[in-house]
Amino acid sequence: MLYVSTRGAMEPRPFLEILMEGLAPDGGLVMPETIPRLSSADIARMRPMTYQELAVEIIGRFATDIPTPDLQHLVELTYTAEAFGSSEITPVTPLWENLHVLELSNGPSLAFKDVAMQFLGHLFAYVLDRSGEELNILGATSGDTGGAAIYAMRSKPHIRVVMLSPLGRTSAFQAAQMYSVLDPNIHNLALRGVFDDCQDIVKAIGEDSEFKARHHIGTVNSINWARVVAQTVYYFKAYFALTESHEERVSFAVPSGNFGNVYAGHVARTMGLPIERLVLATNENDVLDEFFRTGIYAPRSSNAVQATSSPSMDISKASNFERFVYDSVGGDAAVTRELYARLGTDGRFDLSSPEQRRLVSDSGLASGTSSHADRMSTIREVSERTGRVVDTHTADGIKVARHFAALSPDIPMICLETALPAKFADSIVEALGHQPRRPAAYEGLENREQRVLVIDNDVDAVRRFIAELSPS
Repeated sequence: MLYVSTRGAMEPRPFLEILMEGLAPDGGLVMPETIPRLSSADIARMRPMTYQELAVEIIGRFATDIPTPDLQHLVELTYTAEAFGSSEITPVTPLWENLHVLELSNGPSLAFKDVAMQFLGHLFAYVLDRSGEELNILGATSGDTGGAAIYAMRSKPHIRVVMLSPLGRTSAFQAAQMYSVLDPNIHNLALRGVFDDCQDIVKAIGEDSEFKARHHIGTVNSINWARVVAQTVYYFKAYFALTESHEERVSFAVPSGNFGNVYAGHVARTMGLPIERLVLATNENDVLDEFFRTGIYAPRSSNAVQATSSPSMDISKASNFERFVYDSVGGDAAVTRELYARLGTDGRFDLSSPEQRRLVSDSGLASGTSSHADRMSTIREVSERTGRVVDTHTADGIKVARHFAALSPDIPMICLETALPAKFADSIVEALGHQPRRPAAYEGLENREQRVLVIDNDVDAVRRFIAELSPS
């Protein structure tokens, strides 16, 4: 399996060579030359597999340069009942009627990103142990990526983490979860700006090939292809949990900010998993919903990004969306490059022609939005009907999922959980009048010693910080 860039100016390279680089050298995102397709017999053979066996089967199709015994060892290190709360790793639980929740938040940082990030931590260590090289991970977070990356990489040899977060734009729990990790290889930078500003800085440094090479910079943001592949596994596991044969279909609803989680579902569907719909749920920052309704992609300015009660989705420029665009134009890198050049000059691009709309429709992707009032109402209804408390982002997903579930009552609809409600206590108190339960290990989290550097929205300031941290 070889990888190319969505913008066409990268020679095909194997998985381990693109693993830590983030952006391709031409500013695009890496993609497999072809996404492997599974036959009905393949899917039937995979049905009885454990989570670990599925992970080796699926990841191995994309990481063909990792010897199978090594991949098995990495998977066994990662996906344990101790780390994820049960041997199922990502269990599916019913809500009501044909609506279910895929539990993804039982890992160390209490967010779905642990499922991929814990694997990346072991995978990075595996590669660096073999090469003896050092790695500076530069990341941007709207809340949960930072905690998941820090918990996966803390005290790992040969690795430093520099994580950018928007000052005051994460929950108190999310901020404390990141800033209270005092391991010497962890460095938190709180940016005076919004998440898109953090992400722009990561991309700008990623496009500076000389600086990137000199300081050995890699990424764990969802633009990292290994994260997408690792997330694809739980779509298969959830499908098998609710079906008895590959003749059956299911749908998924995915709260989405940076488009990585739902894109993993798109990969699973492209591989042949019988997915009816992939329903993308946005909050008030509804750029992606606008695209799927109109064909117009028009990110907002930083000043126009609303601060909401589902802050991990307060994103205007979804970094993984370029992969979907590339797929939607038939893998034509020249067209993708032109569209993103137009985005740079005009602030938008248009895929609203009938042919382009048909291609998007054929992907099975649909979308909807959720407001603060919707979130509060959904949290209350879920609690009253089931006794379960869900976080605000999962509530966005459930709200949007219900509309599409009603359209196809015979097809199970699975909403992807994004985080435990303890991470967004203020909103839970507003909705239910009481604090959410938090794991014992996180009691008093906000009162722990914290280490964070507040900086201006300035790419050169981040460059200087990295250079001083890791002089060439």
